[in-house]
Amino acid sequence: MFGYDIGISGGVTSMDDFLEEFFPGVYARKHKAKEDNYCKYDNQGLQLFTSSLYLAALVSSFVASKLCTKHGRRLTMQAASVFFLAGVVLNAAARNIAMLIIGRILLGVGVGFANQAVPLFLSEIAPVRIRGALNILFQLDVTIGIFVANIVNYLVSNIHPWGWRLALGLAGVPATMLCLGSFVIAETPTSLIEREQKIRGTGNVDAEHQEILHACEMARQVKQPFRNLMKRSSRPQLVIAIAMQVFQQFTGINAIMFYAPVLFQTIGFKNDASLLSAVITGIVNVLSTVVSVVLVDKVGRRFLLLEACGQMLITQCLFVSSFAWSWGPLGWLIPSETFPLATRTAGYAFAVSSNMVFTFVIAQAFLSMMCHLRAGIFFFFAAWIVVMGLFVIFLLPETKNVPIDEMTEKVWKKHWFWKRFMDEEEEERR
Repeated sequence: MFGYDIGISGGVTSMDDFLEEFFPGVYARKHKAKEDNYCKYDNQGLQLFTSSLYLAALVSSFVASKLCTKHGRRLTMQAASVFFLAGVVLNAAARNIAMLIIGRILLGVGVGFANQAVPLFLSEIAPVRIRGALNILFQLDVTIGIFVANIVNYLVSNIHPWGWRLALGLAGVPATMLCLGSFVIAETPTSLIEREQKIRGTGNVDAEHQEILHACEMARQVKQPFRNLMKRSSRPQLVIAIAMQVFQQFTGINAIMFYAPVLFQTIGFKNDASLLSAVITGIVNVLSTVVSVVLVDKVGRRFLLLEACGQMLITQCLFVSSFAWSWGPLGWLIPSETFPLATRTAGYAFAVSSNMVFTFVIAQAFLSMMCHLRAGIFFFFAAWIVVMGLFVIFLLPETKNVPIDEMTEKVWKKHWFWKRFMDEEEEERR
């Protein structure tokens, strides 16, 4: 659901039929020969179409946190699919901008619920030795959704005038799959014990059961998990969870994923070619003016142009693959496994909401930033990537092969910086 929406929104906002019906001003600028390419799509309403989903997801993630705790992960997934399907119907049938935005808000509620429940479900259900790999299936599904959406955009772009409706309507397929799948899967042991339920006998799982039981008992003593997150001993997990989401967005990946077709049209690709390029996706500003000045008279114009085609394709793939095995999946995995049970759903709600806040910021501001900064927009993202690297080197502890309920003892209390925040927890125990 999440991935399909990321991929589909950029393609739809570049389709002439969609722009002509809902954003005629952008449509007119797009076809003006003298219009600045970087500013053709600079329209707050058009950006709101993409970004409004993430404001709704921000608010709904806190509601989903309560629902996860009281009614379990499965019910939260079912609620997510229902809201998402309602949004799909409104978007596909939209006759005005109000219907589009309301539909996007309902989609956002679905995304907020799903992004709260699914990573928690995967982290809690997985054996510790494969927890990372299993949790990354969430991000894998996101990338598959983006890829499928890009293909759909390309295939429906020549279906006039309702191809964009088909593209938006097909978002109902992953939502239906989530709904049906949630009825088949079992609830996580942690959630069952937290709600004083059980799914099987505990004779052959005494050790596992006692650990979860102890964690649940401690969680029940915490009456206000959100207030508990503000304690000094919860700051390390909270800082890491929020920072991972902020940095994930400031890699620039979602700006490129949202607006890949728009970006390719900006640099001169025709509509079909820009949508096809978005299947590979990503964009990198490779050749500098200095390189061009030095080489243009030595190797010729055609060689530079042909070489640049191959080089840009390779760098696009490198950028996307770098994100896909690192900040993409780990941005969701690490927050889902670092919080103790007492603050897990509340803490993860902060992580999801932080992701949605900064996804909204990027989605709402990117086209305007591109208009003003032009190619410099990618130097902005490059500077953030340097900051991210320093953060990981000095402040992010390794959580590989650490049981989810032993993070405090084995990770946070042993980290050179974060251990000083654990003093409060020790005093409370005494």
